[in-house]
Amino acid sequence: MKKAISVLSGGLDCTVATSMFTKDYEILAITFNYGQKAFKRELQASKEICEKMNWTHEVIDLPWLSKISNSTLNTDDDVPELKDEDLDDFEKSSESASSVWVPARNTVFTSIALSYAESMGASAIIVGWNGEEGATFPDNSKGYLEKFNQLIEEGSPDEIKIEAPLIDLNKEEIVEMGIKYDAPMELSYSCYKGRKKQCGVCESCMRRKRAFENLGLEDKSEYEN
Repeated sequence: MKKAISVLSGGLDCTVATSMFTKDYEILAITFNYGQKAFKRELQASKEICEKMNWTHEVIDLPWLSKISNSTLNTDDDVPELKDEDLDDFEKSSESASSVWVPARNTVFTSIALSYAESMGASAIIVGWNGEEGATFPDNSKGYLEKFNQLIEEGSPDEIKIEAPLIDLNKEEIVEMGIKYDAPMELSYSCYKGRKKQCGVCESCMRRKRAFENLGLEDKSEYEN
């Protein structure tokens, strides 16, 4: 069977994206610890997802990234809380994205995944980058994906491709994909704050909640709000 590396935070997007490849690939899922508030909950979710899906799981610690990051994900500063109407307000959602931005995070993660792919003979790197978040996070955009794949083509001796099956999708479409591919969305954890239950008011929680609500579906994960 072909091999793939998944960049798995335990969140909704990467869980759905990786589930789309599980029948055709032997998957090693990597969860990164960069000092984020939510690491313990992300790790718990990732472990449970990997156990259910029979994916191999590994954790990589990046303490240096924690030290240099000024993101509210890493510091004692409060993570922004949004209202429903803020999600489609580009200025407000951009401010939120800027607050939680971790320096070159996806570039670092994907480069490490590439090292694993080359060493293990994997042909794919699976990521949860998507159209909705790509509007305010440049390292989730389609242009970023295309250029990173060009970089791999130029710089790697192996035929490896970043697979981002959600790159054109919004959250509602991602949830629909999750249902189609029987992804364990109920085990995923999307919150920036790292509490036992998802806060329900950070941008990541709000986008997730809205998607399920708009589809008239139950989100089986728990929220504080």
